[in-house]
Amino acid sequence: MSASQVLALTSPAPLRAGRWQRVGLWGVLVVLLLVGQSTLVWLSIGYERNRAQEKVDEVGVTVAAEVRQALQRDRQDLQALLWNDPGAAPWREGATRLLRDRRELLRIEHRDAARQPVDQIDAPYQPPLFAHLPRSSVELEVELACAAARRDGAPAYSRSYFVPQADGLGQEVVDLCLPVMAGGQSSGYMVATVSLPRLLAQAVPADIGRDHELSFVMGDGTRLARAGVPRGAGVFQAERLVDLPGLSLQLRVDSRLGNPQLIPNLATALVLGLSLALGAVVLLLARDVQRRAGAEAALAEALAFRKAMENSLATGLRARDLQGRITFVNPAFCRMVGFDADTLKGQTTPPYWPPELIDEYLQRQQHRLDGSAPPREGDERVFMRPDGERFPVMVFESPLLDGAGRHTGWMSAVLDISAQRRAEDVLRQQQERVQATARLATVGEMASMLSHELNQPLAAINSYATGSLNLMDDPADDDIQPALRQALGRIAEQAGRAGRVIKSVHDFVRRREQAHEVLAPSELIDAVMPLVRLQARKSGTRISVDIAQPLPRVRCDRTMLEQVLLNLARNGLQSMDGLASAAQRELVLAVQAVAGGVRFSVTDHGAGIADEVAQRLFTPFFTTRSEG
Repeated sequence: MSASQVLALTSPAPLRAGRWQRVGLWGVLVVLLLVGQSTLVWLSIGYERNRAQEKVDEVGVTVAAEVRQALQRDRQDLQALLWNDPGAAPWREGATRLLRDRRELLRIEHRDAARQPVDQIDAPYQPPLFAHLPRSSVELEVELACAAARRDGAPAYSRSYFVPQADGLGQEVVDLCLPVMAGGQSSGYMVATVSLPRLLAQAVPADIGRDHELSFVMGDGTRLARAGVPRGAGVFQAERLVDLPGLSLQLRVDSRLGNPQLIPNLATALVLGLSLALGAVVLLLARDVQRRAGAEAALAEALAFRKAMENSLATGLRARDLQGRITFVNPAFCRMVGFDADTLKGQTTPPYWPPELIDEYLQRQQHRLDGSAPPREGDERVFMRPDGERFPVMVFESPLLDGAGRHTGWMSAVLDISAQRRAEDVLRQQQERVQATARLATVGEMASMLSHELNQPLAAINSYATGSLNLMDDPADDDIQPALRQALGRIAEQAGRAGRVIKSVHDFVRRREQAHEVLAPSELIDAVMPLVRLQARKSGTRISVDIAQPLPRVRCDRTMLEQVLLNLARNGLQSMDGLASAAQRELVLAVQAVAGGVRFSVTDHGAGIADEVAQRLFTPFFTTRSEG
């Protein structure tokens, strides 16, 4: 199973759970914000309503107090008139002045003890009050007020009543009755008619009248008098009771303001503006959180994918900081060296370094950390497992950079090449066996030539031996001693020749030194010449050797070069088998010094190599021979 499949199987459920959890939290937050903002708006509107109502209540208290004060002043001024003789000119003069100063007073009457009118004065700035309505038609209200005043010995008010005027309108008035006392007995009464609309208009300040409607009303809501410029909206109202002797006036205050609106109201507008701003911030925050959640999910997937890759890698990974401490190892590296990650992290001299190589590795690491040694590829080293087993590794190191491009350490990729080394040893052994087999095959192909080459010295040895026996059988011959010595010398020469042939074949087949050796180039030519001459004699080919002087000594694998020279010489001899002229059958082995070394060449006069064969000349196991 791949790393991506592992992620697909393991990551969706936690991601979905985290996503639903975030959605739930954001839902709760939005609901709380909506509830909080709605509550704040509701409280703001309620606060504005309370403020408006409190202002109306305050206006009601203020106007009621002004009405009381105005009526109190009127009573005091009227009582002051009682000190004058009602029929005298001073009384009439004082009453006229009082009617002129107190606009709410419309009429002042003097009555006798039987409450019959004796004298009356109307306000100078309007027609007589009772010009269209006889005073006698409302006498009952005055009788009741004066009866109450005589009983209590104090001023008393009558009930309100309506008096029509010449303009077809009229106004609501009340009568104030003050008893005139003489010697402790009531000698008469003074009655003052008070206009409720003018009383209310005089008691209402201009600033209050611009924003409120004020009126005197009856218990059933009937309006008696009104003051104020606007009409009341009927939303914010206040009622106050003005208690007077014998009369209670109900004062109603009605604000022109209606229910608070959202936008025109400053406080509510500020709350709404802040709410909208907060909502926008929440949306931006939600968008940012969504992007962060997406980035976190992508990062989690990337980390999980990287973790899966690290766990599935067969290559060991190791990270070190700038102080040389190990900061990270993957599972493959731990399996490779046999130590767990906790043991390796923080180590500057790791336990997988062989003791005999610690100084060398520390020096190499210091050069790496100092920056004096550039990163190298394929740095082969030897590590050690806990049981002491050594194994070769290949280390690839590169600088480790952070997100800002700063150098923070080194990352190493480590490969265990012990299996590769074992494979190379096996391959080397197989190559040696193949080469030995090839040499044996070469000797097998040359067996007929070897037999011919050996037959000549053996036949000569046989002839010389027979001749020597014959000489020894003829004792009369005086020259036997020199002839016998010559024959034995020939036998020894031919025997040496046969031994050299056998030795050259034996050395060619069995020689295989692993180490390179330094030797003269002529030694390589001399080593293969006996075998080359064997085949050259069979085909009638001349062998020429051209060795330039002086030549430098070379360091090489002797057996491999001898094999190459022999193969080239045999191929050259075989390529000239079809030539009719013996003069053309010549093989030249040459050695020349070149820049940086020595060049060997084998030259023949054959047909050469075709182009299609030349393209495949170095392909392993390629040959143009059916039995090659």
